[in-house]
Amino acid sequence: MQPVVETLAGLERRIELSVSLSEIEKKVQAELKRVSRSAKAPGFRPGKVPMSMLEKSHGPSIRYDAINQTVGQMLDEQLSQTGLRVAGSPSLEAKTEGVADDTLAFLATFEVYPEVALPDLKTLSVKRAVCPVTDAEVQRTLDVLREQRAEFEVIADRAAQKSDRVKLDFVGTLDGTPFEGGTASDFEFDLGKGRMLPEFEAAAMGMKAGEIKVFPLTFPDDYNGKDVAGKTVEFTITVKSVAKPNLPEIDADFAKALGQPEGDVEKLMADVRGNIEREVSGRVLAKTKASVMDALVATAQFDIPKSLLESETQSRIQVAREQLKQRGMPNADTFPIPADAFTEEATRRVKLGLMIGELIKVSGLQAKPEQVRARIETFAQGYEQPAQVVSYYLSDRQRRAEIEAIVLEDNVVEHILSEAQVSDENVNFDQIMGNP
Repeated sequence: MQPVVETLAGLERRIELSVSLSEIEKKVQAELKRVSRSAKAPGFRPGKVPMSMLEKSHGPSIRYDAINQTVGQMLDEQLSQTGLRVAGSPSLEAKTEGVADDTLAFLATFEVYPEVALPDLKTLSVKRAVCPVTDAEVQRTLDVLREQRAEFEVIADRAAQKSDRVKLDFVGTLDGTPFEGGTASDFEFDLGKGRMLPEFEAAAMGMKAGEIKVFPLTFPDDYNGKDVAGKTVEFTITVKSVAKPNLPEIDADFAKALGQPEGDVEKLMADVRGNIEREVSGRVLAKTKASVMDALVATAQFDIPKSLLESETQSRIQVAREQLKQRGMPNADTFPIPADAFTEEATRRVKLGLMIGELIKVSGLQAKPEQVRARIETFAQGYEQPAQVVSYYLSDRQRRAEIEAIVLEDNVVEHILSEAQVSDENVNFDQIMGNP
């Protein structure tokens, strides 16, 4: 008989389960007989323990297991007959009112997945990021690589300039008293790299070896040193030396230093351009994907199961704890993180996941093996031995599943872009690369 499903608030549903005590007792007695064949007790040979003793010692636990097993099987059968997609684990509570003495009754409360109504994709407006890689970006990248391999030459009487390496002593005082971390000798840093606070770099700019300068500096409110955060201190700096950078020429030696065994500068340039294009392509796709997903989730008009929201929220909290650990926080596992801080993000992720799943199903966007392999091969190009990376991902089920998930999202993005109202958004190189 088709089970009766009661609709509660939102996505909650409830069904009633009942089982006769006689059925339970049959299972209990059968299990007791099985146990009796090898049961041991003081004063009795194995297998000769009286059933009355076994009932006292084993009966309660056997009866508990029998009830759980019977009700669990019944619940699975009932839910299967309903045809409902159950979200999370049902909760059971005993029912006593209106129940016969020879019957055990339970109320199973559970949530179901919502009916996900997808929008008309033609009504969506999305932005496709566009960022061409020109010779200028290639040259800038080469300049960065040259700067990373610069050799510094100390020059007497040189006024410190941007990119110079300055060696100095400094003493910082707060209300006339040196503070922790505010003193150093023979300290070196490169001007213009952002290693020091802007006021510190500005003070050192233009100074020569042997010069001394005293200047005030106000630390940011969120500075790591709590004793000086948000406060104004006084620094005295004494410049020891100023060295200018000598950048290597883009020649065969430079190419070899960057992994071009033949020292072929043209191949180096091609490799650099290829690396930049792969990086830009990935970032452009991510930006476009974000626009597509924002447009899709904005149309969501359905409730989400509380169990899925709770699971996603806990997942976000765990990610936050891992990030705290990476930053060196000693109490990351116990640090109080309020769940409501992630409610909005978790809600969005659950809704988006349900919509993507429905779109994949109705539009046949499943990841094809050739797509997965092509994605892995593209990813592997960033490594020295691409073939080994491809083999590793194809042979590892978990890693392959990660790529399949990416391909699924790519398929969804491409499908929506083919249907939606798309406008190109030009993004400059620094913006897409996150450069200051």
